[in-house]
Amino acid sequence: MSGAPQADLVIVANRLPVDRVRQPDGSVSWRPSPGGLVTALEPVLRANDGAWIGWPGSADEDDGFEPFEENGLSLIPVAMSAEEVEEFYEGFSNGTLWPLYHDVVAKPEFHREWWDSYVTVNQRFADRAAEVAAEGATVWVQDYQLQLVPQMLRALRPDLRIGFYLHIPFPPAELFSQLPWRRQILEGLLGADLIGFQLPGAAANFVRLVRSRVGHKTHRDTIYLPDGRPVKATAFPISIDTAGFEELARSEAVEERAAEIREALGNPRRIFLGVDRLDYTKGIYSRLRAFGELVRDGHLDVEDAVFVQVATPSRERVEQYRILRDDIEMLVGRINGDHGKIGNPAIHYLHNSYPREEMAAFYRAADIMVVTPFRDGMNLVAKEYVACRFEDDGALVLSEFAGAAQELRQAWLVNPYDIDGMKSALLEAFAADRKETSRRMRAMRRTVVQHDVSKWAADFLRELEALPEHHDKTVREPRSR
Repeated sequence: MSGAPQADLVIVANRLPVDRVRQPDGSVSWRPSPGGLVTALEPVLRANDGAWIGWPGSADEDDGFEPFEENGLSLIPVAMSAEEVEEFYEGFSNGTLWPLYHDVVAKPEFHREWWDSYVTVNQRFADRAAEVAAEGATVWVQDYQLQLVPQMLRALRPDLRIGFYLHIPFPPAELFSQLPWRRQILEGLLGADLIGFQLPGAAANFVRLVRSRVGHKTHRDTIYLPDGRPVKATAFPISIDTAGFEELARSEAVEERAAEIREALGNPRRIFLGVDRLDYTKGIYSRLRAFGELVRDGHLDVEDAVFVQVATPSRERVEQYRILRDDIEMLVGRINGDHGKIGNPAIHYLHNSYPREEMAAFYRAADIMVVTPFRDGMNLVAKEYVACRFEDDGALVLSEFAGAAQELRQAWLVNPYDIDGMKSALLEAFAADRKETSRRMRAMRRTVVQHDVSKWAADFLRELEALPEHHDKTVREPRSR
């Protein structure tokens, strides 16, 4: 690949940290992607003259995919054809792995041509990383779309130190074993020196599977390969840019916008808020049904309480997602038709995505945040809400099946499959006094302040560098700013 930099730190992710914007004159520009991962890794990349490898989000094969620099970051695009987007991304990644890894909330599909495309695209990412990485460099591979890259990359570049992080849950053996390519995925991940998971239970699932399905020796969180190379599998719960969100929440513009939102909603006594990607794992339908029943039965009145549900569009070409959207919109229409009043709908449903500033305003305006996924690796929305509640007010109703429930234990924890239990928690949070909400929120805020996304990235890279074997090069932490 012409012009490829030689980087001491290489991030390999499905997407680049920038989005392509096509201008009216046909030229292409780039804008930074939102998201905590970019926030966490950008300073580390800068400190190490690092490079980021990823797909630019377009299937235009004739656009040219040469390395480029944007805002001081070295970016290496990987091309994908329209067919590969359909089979690798929409197919195997999101039609097979996503539902399988999320407790089969939806039924996974197993298609051999999807798997073939997954192998092909993973090899392309591995090839790029092998070209870009300097001698003895550190390569950090991100997430479920690229689980074969560590082994492929090790075959090409045994001198590298390789880390892998899974941002979504890792399923128990009973579910993972359904996958026809289960051994190939396990062996793909074992190409890494360090494999990070959101929760200790997920890491333990992986170690058990390797022992039973691949036959390698294990001891606690370490796997010993036949060639003597150890692989460590352990938990690194991901977090958010806590200081950034709090700073935003304290800003005058966000405070003014939060007041506008409350006024636009009729200044109700309590605002419930849900913020999710429109995904079947998020439990949106169940939570709205629970709220609707509380209004129907007279426990809540639409002049007293209103529910705002932000559902960010997601994977709209996938049939299951289209069906989910129709189901939710029908439910919202039915609840509002039965129980809403003129100027006072019970539920405000927003099928849209919003910038960080607007989300911070929603978090400031809402009295009760409702996060009820059927299964989630972490769920950063819960942490974002907590970060924005700098006055130690507000309540969080949180699914016990979100990774965040392991850390935010002072939330009202619910089983999202239990509608009556969810109704009870919503009522408790609605009726809680300021002393109770402050006690809970103070403890949760302490957690998200102490464990932010920068600490997550630093902890992972420090652990990777501390592992035995290999090289002398270490990843430098960014200077404090």
